[in-house]
Amino acid sequence: MVRATQVHKSFGRLEVLRGIDLVVNPGEVLCLIGPSGSGKSTFLRCINHLEKIDGGELSVDGELVGYRRSGDRLFELKDREVCGKRAEIGMVFQRFNLFPHMSVLDNVMSAPVWVKKESVAATRARAHQLLERVGLADKEKSYPNQLSGGQQQRVAIARALAMQPKLMLFDEPTSALDPELVGEVLDVIRALALEGMTMIVVTHEMGFAREVGDTLVFMDGGVVVESGDPRAVLNAPQHERTKSFLSKVL
Repeated sequence: MVRATQVHKSFGRLEVLRGIDLVVNPGEVLCLIGPSGSGKSTFLRCINHLEKIDGGELSVDGELVGYRRSGDRLFELKDREVCGKRAEIGMVFQRFNLFPHMSVLDNVMSAPVWVKKESVAATRARAHQLLERVGLADKEKSYPNQLSGGQQQRVAIARALAMQPKLMLFDEPTSALDPELVGEVLDVIRALALEGMTMIVVTHEMGFAREVGDTLVFMDGGVVVESGDPRAVLNAPQHERTKSFLSKVL
C-alpha cells in the first residue's frame, strides 16, 4: 500500500529525512516511534504530499504521490490532481483541526460533500453510522468546544473515515489529550486495525504499539534505525540508539 524508497526532505539547510526506505502492506498497522525531531511527522506529511519530497520516491497503492513519471523524469501533478489523490488518504492530526463553527455532524459530512461532491443524503447516512462507530451518536448536534479532547479526536477520526480512505495516517493522535482520555481514542484505532484498515501511526504509546502494531519502526535523525515485530523490538532492541531511547520511555 505504501512504498518509500530513499525519501529525502530538507527545510533549508536542515535535512529532516535522509533516505527513508519503508514498505507497508495492505491491512498492515505500522507504528512509528522515535524522539522529537526524528522526522516521523514530516514523513507522514510527505505521504499525502502536504510536504514535497526532495529526493527518492513515494507511492501509495502503486501510484506515485504528487508526481507522474515520464521516461526517467518526474513531473509534479497539478493541485487538483494532488487533491484527488490526497482524498484517498485519511489523516488525523495531534490537534483535532475541527471546524469550530460547524456541528459534529457537519464536520464529518463536509469533505465528502464539498470535495467528492457526494449527495448530502448519502453522506449524512454514512456520517450517522461513523459517529455511532466512534461512540458519539448522541453528540451530532454538539459543537467542538462542547466536547472533551478525546471526543474531538474521535470526531476527527470519523471525519477522516467519511472519505472512505484506503490508508489512514495518525500523527500522534493522543499527544494532546489528558491521560484519562487516551484510551478512548486508542480503542477506536484498535477497532480499525481489527477491521483491516491499513494504518501508519506515529505514537509514543508503547503498549498500544506492542498490542496493535504489525511492524514497529524506530526513527532517529531522519533515518530508520531499526524495524521489526513490535514485541521483538521493544523487548530486545538490536541497535544501541534504540536501546537508549526505549530505556527512557518504557
